[in-house]
Amino acid sequence: MPSAVVSSQGAVSALRFGRFAAMGTVAVLILIAGVWASWGTAHHVMLTKGRESGTIEVTRCGADTCTGPFTPISEGSRARKSVVIEKNVAVRKGETYTVVVKPGSDDVVRSGPAGVLYAWVPLGGALLLASVVVAGGLRRTRLAWVMAGSGMVLLTAAFVVV
Repeated sequence: MPSAVVSSQGAVSALRFGRFAAMGTVAVLILIAGVWASWGTAHHVMLTKGRESGTIEVTRCGADTCTGPFTPISEGSRARKSVVIEKNVAVRKGETYTVVVKPGSDDVVRSGPAGVLYAWVPLGGALLLASVVVAGGLRRTRLAWVMAGSGMVLLTAAFVVV
């Protein structure tokens, strides 16, 4: 074989490996960012042992937060005149929600299935975004479809439950 053909094949292999490494790194970083963004809320909702849990009746809403009195459910919890919950599409004035208190604060997050699914919404978006990178950059269409389907199931379940 002529040396030009051998070096051309080596260059093509190097470029393929480079693309695979770069796109794989991008996909992994997107997924890590999704888990990181989700875990900030999810660990309060999923690891509830020793945390105060109860209900909040939303009485006032501002631009970014809503407030209301906290009624304890779990043993060791104390009633509070006012706790703060993030205002989003799932929180409405006049409604009562089960919540978990963030340690050392008067901030609460939704608990139960709705709270767990809502906490993992950033991961669902990351799965959708990473699936495009996996399909286009890594040319792994089956894996990309699985990732996109998982992201859609997570986002749809969160929408339905919340």
